[in-house]
Amino acid sequence: MKNTILILLLVLMHGMLSAQKISYSVIDKEDLRDMNFEIIGKVGGNYNVYKNFKNRHDICIYDNEMVMKNRIRLDFLPDRVVNVEFISYPDFCYMIYQYQKRNILHCSMVKINGDGKLMTDPVDLDTTQTQGLGENKIYSVINSDDKKKIMIFKVKRQHERNYEITSLLYDNQMSLINKSGFNLQTNDREWSFTDFLVDNDGDFIFGRCGRTGSREYINKLDLIYKKADQNKPIVITLQLKDKTLDEVKLKFDNYNKRIVATSLYYKQKRGNIDGLYSIIWDKKNQEIVKETSFQFNDSLRLDAKGENGSLKTAFNDHFIRQIIPTQDGGFVITSESYFSSSKANSWNRFDYLYGNSMMYPYDFGYYSPLNRMSYGGMYDPFNRFSQNNLIRHSSENIMVFFFGSDGKLQWSNTIRKTQYDDNTDSYISFVLFNTGNELRFLFNQKEKRELLLNSATIDGDGKLKRQPTLKNLSRDYDFLPKFGKQVGLRQIILPCMYKNYICFAKLEF
Repeated sequence: MKNTILILLLVLMHGMLSAQKISYSVIDKEDLRDMNFEIIGKVGGNYNVYKNFKNRHDICIYDNEMVMKNRIRLDFLPDRVVNVEFISYPDFCYMIYQYQKRNILHCSMVKINGDGKLMTDPVDLDTTQTQGLGENKIYSVINSDDKKKIMIFKVKRQHERNYEITSLLYDNQMSLINKSGFNLQTNDREWSFTDFLVDNDGDFIFGRCGRTGSREYINKLDLIYKKADQNKPIVITLQLKDKTLDEVKLKFDNYNKRIVATSLYYKQKRGNIDGLYSIIWDKKNQEIVKETSFQFNDSLRLDAKGENGSLKTAFNDHFIRQIIPTQDGGFVITSESYFSSSKANSWNRFDYLYGNSMMYPYDFGYYSPLNRMSYGGMYDPFNRFSQNNLIRHSSENIMVFFFGSDGKLQWSNTIRKTQYDDNTDSYISFVLFNTGNELRFLFNQKEKRELLLNSATIDGDGKLKRQPTLKNLSRDYDFLPKFGKQVGLRQIILPCMYKNYICFAKLEF
């Protein structure tokens, strides 16, 4: 009997140990730390990564063990490529890129298979005349959750308070469904846009936020909603009453044909963050079905605050990172504490949110949204700050909230972490991937002066499990979690640094 129990324990232990697997790519001396890259995903059974250094553009093909099978030089690309984006499918991907030739900016597309070979010749999708030779990311590319709809859009300023928005909607074969253009008037000089989104039906939405001054938070919010088969949008004006909003985040709920808009809010100007404000807008009936103001209590503030924070200011450094709709009409919201400090400047939340091109987003009169805290997508190199002005970036606790279909909070939980780094934020923050029955968070923690990758999961009931430090991790590699990308139900590729080189690791759980 004892032998039987021992055998069962050994089998269980073996299953636990073998459940986690990590494969590192071999160091390539061409992949220096100031290289740009994007993890394309799993295409045709391979794992593909786009790499760019100066005028060199490559797609690297990795097998299941992250051994590089080939490096394909994209020599068809012209000079002055200003932006590259990928939309991947099981057997191919679309590469949509912008390049400038004289004073014309081209938005072009090519289809590429899993071996990095071209399946089509490059095709121009649209062109725009610019006023100079500056490198401008005029076009933006978004896609629906099911990737059956792809949209390319641009926003052109006609004059101070009038903007022309052009959108091109495609299906997953890159056949044009609809091209439309409309003018958008703004009543205030101080304004910003939210995220731009397209849903599985091809409907287009974004938010227009107004303020009374350049140093004020949001006191006006309109949703601009355009159906796929229409050329003109409808404007949904939301009554904020006595609330002042922080950054507004949007997400399509494709299960229930709804739109979720949420923001941290203040009860008074220049006050502390008081809670979460959420609106659920129904597409079919074109009406608000739920409006919720959830005020943080002391218990939540205690969970949210960092090591040196106070209850009153617990959420003042928090930013909404994700909105995840559920099939039953509920939604999950994650927020993360982030702040920075330097000798020259003190941390200012408003500068972080609007001190970039979201506030004054015009190069030659065009708008191109930037993602201040990238989670995947194009990697931005390290050398962004002057070494003469030390900037310390800090990231602390993650809060997870689940609101039911009635808009009421069902549960919340906290993932505790303390992270900081100097002159770069590339090693801090986290990556999230969804396995269907749980959310997994991966992030670095510094232990004995070394960065160790940590993992925590939250299930559908809000139960938190903090896993021990991942096994089989080589201490020679430092991970860049927030630039990772989920490539399967339980697979994720994380970039990492080995000495002065970038490489990639595939984790399986």
